[in-house]
Amino acid sequence: MSSTSSRSSSRLVVAALSALVGATALTGCTTRLPPLPEDPRRELASVPFFPQTIHQCGPAALATVLGATGVTTTPEQLSPLVYIPGRRGSLQVEMLAAARSQGRLPFVLEPRFAALQAELTAGNPVLVLQDLGALGIRRWHFAVVVGFAPDQDVLILRSGTERRRLERREQFLRTWQAGDYWAAVLTHPNQPPATATGSSFIRALAATERYLAPESISAANAVALARWPADPLVLLANGNQAYAAGQLTTAISRYRALLAIEPTHLAGRNNLASALLDAGCPRQALAQAEQAASLLPTDSPLSAAVNDTLVKARAAAPVAATSTCSAE
Repeated sequence: MSSTSSRSSSRLVVAALSALVGATALTGCTTRLPPLPEDPRRELASVPFFPQTIHQCGPAALATVLGATGVTTTPEQLSPLVYIPGRRGSLQVEMLAAARSQGRLPFVLEPRFAALQAELTAGNPVLVLQDLGALGIRRWHFAVVVGFAPDQDVLILRSGTERRRLERREQFLRTWQAGDYWAAVLTHPNQPPATATGSSFIRALAATERYLAPESISAANAVALARWPADPLVLLANGNQAYAAGQLTTAISRYRALLAIEPTHLAGRNNLASALLDAGCPRQALAQAEQAASLLPTDSPLSAAVNDTLVKARAAAPVAATSTCSAE
């Protein structure tokens, strides 16, 4: 065989492989299921839809979930925030950051179908990452799950150019698994996701705080405290907020409630000592500061703060040996 013929054959093989990949990927994206009428009992029909152009599934999917929370935006407006030309797509971290910049709280779900289903039941469309590739070639894709029909085992998605893409659960799970079951919902800061725990909600709130007004943060913390009154991180966040606002009695109460649940909580113990010191209770502050110091592990990031509180408490305690603590 001549070299020219060999090169021609190689090109034909490559072309055939490309055609096969394209056909396989296309089949994966356009397989039709029997029609499924819209039913508000199983899908969030009011969720907006933005057809996705090539490589722009990230901005379109993000505009979809933001629109469901009341944010007026378009994929074109979001594209500069999330689209990475060099990657011809978007990454999860950019998607979450862009959601925060719009005043919404993004919450990454546990990698379980049950978590996705619970959020849908609560009225939250779910942003998901899928791999729609074939033959080992990755083709990452963001879509939004808006419904689930358990009787037919079918999910309903805003995906690509389809407002209501229907996927068998088996097919969906296969493409979702390739993305490590990554999924997220967006909510107003004072509306915790259905599957959130107190600690996971506070962590999500902390990552979003820089974009929120103080009153929004306060409302979110209050909602968390009402929903998870015994969660240590919720109590710490509420104590810190009260402390920052100068509400020392409330802050001390929150820290004490936290320590009743988790006596070895270092930040809570140190913050209680600091609040007691500011409240004019140096002897009580010293007792708490000494306990915090005894809990301090080697190379703790809190070392400087704990030692500073201890030094201040030791300096103040002898001066007010007979004083009465109003915070007790």
